[in-house]
Amino acid sequence: MSQDLIIGIAGAGGDGVVSAGESLLTAAALEGYHGIMTKSFGSQIRGGEASCRLRLATRPVLNPNGPLDVAVALNWEDFLRFGAELPVESGTVVIYESQTGVAPDKVPLEGVTPAVVFSVPITELAEKTAGTDKAKNIVVIGLLAGWFGIGRESMLAGIRKKFAKKGTAVLEGNVRAFQAGLEFAGKYPLKKERQLTAARAGQGAKLLTDGNDMCAAAAIFAGCSFFGGYPITPSTEIMQFLDREIWKYGGTVLQAEDEIAGLGAVVGASFAGQKAMTATSGPGMSLKTEMLGLASIAELPLVCVNVQRGGPSTGMPTKAEQSDLFQAAFSAHGDCLRPVLAPTSVGDMFGITVEAFNLAEHYQTPVIVLSDQEIAQRKETVDPIDTKRFHVIERRRPTEAELNNYTRFKLTESGISPISHPGMPGGNYLAAGIEHSESGRPTASGELHARMNEKRFRKFNSLKDRRDLFVVEGDPEAPIGLVSWGSVAGVAKEALRLAQAEGLHAKLLVPKLLYPVAETVYQDFFASVTRGLFIEQSFQAQLYRLVRMFVDIPAGIKPLAKSGSNPIQPAEVLERLRELVISIQGNRNHHQAELIEG
Repeated sequence: MSQDLIIGIAGAGGDGVVSAGESLLTAAALEGYHGIMTKSFGSQIRGGEASCRLRLATRPVLNPNGPLDVAVALNWEDFLRFGAELPVESGTVVIYESQTGVAPDKVPLEGVTPAVVFSVPITELAEKTAGTDKAKNIVVIGLLAGWFGIGRESMLAGIRKKFAKKGTAVLEGNVRAFQAGLEFAGKYPLKKERQLTAARAGQGAKLLTDGNDMCAAAAIFAGCSFFGGYPITPSTEIMQFLDREIWKYGGTVLQAEDEIAGLGAVVGASFAGQKAMTATSGPGMSLKTEMLGLASIAELPLVCVNVQRGGPSTGMPTKAEQSDLFQAAFSAHGDCLRPVLAPTSVGDMFGITVEAFNLAEHYQTPVIVLSDQEIAQRKETVDPIDTKRFHVIERRRPTEAELNNYTRFKLTESGISPISHPGMPGGNYLAAGIEHSESGRPTASGELHARMNEKRFRKFNSLKDRRDLFVVEGDPEAPIGLVSWGSVAGVAKEALRLAQAEGLHAKLLVPKLLYPVAETVYQDFFASVTRGLFIEQSFQAQLYRLVRMFVDIPAGIKPLAKSGSNPIQPAEVLERLRELVISIQGNRNHHQAELIEG
C-alpha cells in the first residue's frame, strides 16, 4: 500500500488528458485524500500536446514532487515532449496505448527500465464500449481506479453527473468505458500491491480549486468593485471568474482593448474611490509600466496580479517561471517603490490577495502580486477558507476638518495622506502624472521633488517590519539556511522535512513580501547561518540577487536556480543539503587540525 501516489498523463490536445486528471482528483478529494494537479500544454492555439501531473496522498501535499509512480502515454511523441516535467524512473508503472505499435520491451525511455509496462488497447476499448475514441480518457481513469484503488464509486458518480445531460446513450457508453478499464485492470493485475492507503476518516469537506479562482474570490471578499484587464495566458481565468461573479456584489468588469487601457481604467476607478485591480502576465506587465508610474506618483491604490510565465517576450506562455521579480521591483521610470507579494500555494492565494488590497489601500500605492502558472492553474485540495481570520482595510479618507482647505499630498509624519474622491464636498484636487506640491499643484522645483520622493518612500518603512509576511521553519540556530518563494517554496518545505528526518540541522525562510526587502528579517535569519541555498525557478536567481543588494548574505549561501519548465525536486534539494553538511564538517575538521598544529 502507498500513502503517496504521483501520476502523469500525456497525449494530444483533445484526448481529454486534463479532464481525466480532474476526474481523478475530484474523486480522490471526495474520498478524503489530499492532492495537487498541475497541467501543462504546448503553446499552440489549437492542437499540440497536453499533460497533467497528479499527486494524491493521505496527508497534506506541498508540491507536485519528483519522479512518477505511474506514467500514462496516449502517444509517445507527446509524452516525451514534456521531458523533465514527467520523469520516469525504474520504479514507475508505465501504461501506454498499444496502437502506438511499440513493444513493451521497446518503450522509448532512454536509460530507464520501468518496473512494470502495460500495453493497453485504450482506443479500441473506448470505441467498442462508447462508440467513440473520445472516451479514451474514461478508459484511462477506469484503469487507474482498478490498479490503484482511487475512488471507484466516486468516479462513477462523477461520470453519471457529467454526462447526464448528454442523453442516455452517451452516459451509458461512458459508464461502459469506465468499467472496461476496471475489467482490464482486474484481468491483468499488478504483481506488487500499489494501491493507495485508505484516507483517514474525519478529514472533513475540502475545496477543490485553483489559484486564479482563489485570487478572484479573495478580491471580491476584500471589496474589489472594479476589474479592468485584457486576456493573457495564464491569468485570464481571474477576469473570467470576476465577470461571472462580481456583478452580484455591485462590481464591474471591463475587458479593455489592450493591456494599457485595462490598467488605465483601473487607475480611473481608484481615483473615483473604488477598490480596483487588474491581472496579467509578463508581456502585459511591460505594457502596464507607464500606468503603474502614474498610480505611484498620484498615490492611488490598486492591485496588479502578474501570473508569471516563461519569458522573455512571448517565451513559454503555458509554463511556470519566477523570472518577473526584477520587473516587478524595478520596471519603473524614476525613483519608485511598489510592494511586491507572492503566494506559496493555491490556499495561500486567498490571504495574499486580501493582503495586497489592504496594503494598497493603507499605503495608497499599486501592489504587485507575483503568482505563476503553476499556482494559478493547478488544482489543489484546500481546507475551507475561514474568512473571520481576515481583516479588510479601507483607505484613509479626510475628516471634515481636513476637507477645510484640503491638502491631498500633505507631508504627514507617516507619509500617508488622506485621500478623497470626486463628489466629496471640499475634496477636489488635481491628480496627475506630473510632480506636484502638497496641494497637487504642478511643480518643477527640485526641492519639492526631493521632499515628495522622500514622502513616497518613507511611508513604506513600517511595511518592512511586517514579520507576519515571512514564514520561518526549522532549527532557529541551524548553520544551514534555505530561502525560497512562490510555488517553489513547497519544494523547499518538503526538502527541509526530509532533512530533519535524517537528523540534519537546517532552517527555511519563505518571504511573502519580496519588495521592499526587509533587511532586519534576513539579517536575523542569517545570524547563525554559514551555508545555504536560495531555491528559485529563474535562470538569474533573481531573489538571491535582489536580497544581496540590501543584505550582507554569508559567503557560503549560493543559488539553486533553474529556468522554467525544469522542475526543482525535494530530493535534489535534500542532496544539496547533505553536501552542505559535509562541507561544514570538513571545514570544522580543517580548523581543528590548524589549532592542533598551532
